[in-house]
Amino acid sequence: MTDAKNLPNLAAMQVALQEVWQYQLHEQKSINAIHIDSKGLNQLVSQVDINSEKILVAAALQCTPQCGFVTEENTANTENQTEQWRWIIDPLDGTTNYLHGLPIYSISVALQYEKETIAAWVYCPAMNQKFEAFKGKGAILNGDPIVVSKVEQLEKSLLATGFPYYTFNEMQSYLNTLETFMKTTHGLRRMGSAAIDLAYVAWGKFDGFYEINLNPWDVAAGALIVEEAGGKISAFENDADPIFGNSIAASNSKLHSSILDVIHTHFNEKA
Repeated sequence: MTDAKNLPNLAAMQVALQEVWQYQLHEQKSINAIHIDSKGLNQLVSQVDINSEKILVAAALQCTPQCGFVTEENTANTENQTEQWRWIIDPLDGTTNYLHGLPIYSISVALQYEKETIAAWVYCPAMNQKFEAFKGKGAILNGDPIVVSKVEQLEKSLLATGFPYYTFNEMQSYLNTLETFMKTTHGLRRMGSAAIDLAYVAWGKFDGFYEINLNPWDVAAGALIVEEAGGKISAFENDADPIFGNSIAASNSKLHSSILDVIHTHFNEKA
């Protein structure tokens, strides 16, 4: 295990994150349909996604020359990769928002050492927000410490979620869960970027977040930020991996069991 005191030099990644930040802001002004492709039903990708990832992968290799990658756009050469150091990268989380001119999108980067996340960045260029966390060092937003909310009752909470958009076999369970939370909370929000949802739980703006059918690059960075801000992360299923599994629930920790109780009821999982 390593911690923030034993991190490699991450200056190249810090520079790359700022470069991608400026690049995405600039490109959003002129993006149009000819720049857009599809990886599948409702899974859009643009040249901005691909170019952003290439910049981040190059920086990661400068920081940790012998490393592995889990990336959304598969731009990294994985032929000789090792797993002691591993980068999990989503160059543009919220691509659909981005391509439609909305400001809710993010750059999500996590660094793992021996499969444990030790550094994380969720940058939101259009909202001028830089969330960061290092294992054992807390979470920050634009340089200032952040902590999760103190809400203890579900009926006083504001939750975030994401809608299923390409896998619909659990749709009814999802809708039943949504209905229960609609009736028992202050409300739900759907931002369109899981990385932002998690960062906002860490910031205390959301009291909890849950979603199914996500990928590691969607949640790895945000999960560490939540934990370092004092929150809790788990999968829907007991003992499942919330990063590499099929589901994730995040909360301020005080509401975690209440959120999971509702989820388990409708997804037929035992608490």
